[in-house]
Amino acid sequence: MNATIDVNQIVADFEESKKTPNFPFVTLSYAQSIDGSIATKNHKQLGLSGAASMRMTHELRAVHDAILVGIGTIISDNPQLTVRLVPGVSPQPMVVDSTLRFPLDSKLLESQKMPWIATANQIDRVHENTLHELGCRIMKFELDEYGKVPLPDLMYQLWLSGIKRIMVEGGASIITSFLELSLADLVIITIAPRFVGGLPAICRELKTAMSIKSAAYTHLNGDLVIWGQLS
Repeated sequence: MNATIDVNQIVADFEESKKTPNFPFVTLSYAQSIDGSIATKNHKQLGLSGAASMRMTHELRAVHDAILVGIGTIISDNPQLTVRLVPGVSPQPMVVDSTLRFPLDSKLLESQKMPWIATANQIDRVHENTLHELGCRIMKFELDEYGKVPLPDLMYQLWLSGIKRIMVEGGASIITSFLELSLADLVIITIAPRFVGGLPAICRELKTAMSIKSAAYTHLNGDLVIWGQLS
């Protein structure tokens, strides 16, 4: 079935019921296999999405102010996080990196919008200065009890920085944390009709079971795309 998704309208509709006034509107979007895998067991990237689904992802990027991933995604996939398949402006790259492992050969350092990096107050000053001199914005936080950047604090700081819409793409630790903290306003999941047996999108047991409220779905060529509000 050849279908289309008006992501601009979907985001606008769900934005009306945004959960937290002083946070950006958060869209959690990722692709997985039918058995829930988002990467191979050796952390290699999977090309799961078909051409139509990839265009949808780039359309989503174009209607958000920022795009957020974890440092694991940067190290394993070295993504560009830009809008390339459709017309539009690329979002601001945002990387959650608690121990400031950001690699100097990252493709993000070649982009027009240099990445913002959320990290700890106590980090390698030499590496921090190098990234700062390259044009990166380093955002420092007191880490939470698990040694992670506190995502609610980050969302508030991004909102203060003018980020009104943010798209979260992964990887598994980031996806799981946004679900655990109920920070996503809109969830859009692309399911490819493949079995992989790799690493799951949810990397630990959630304390509370969650569902997608007012779920809708469509097919984009061979992929199933489902979206709705996180309950």
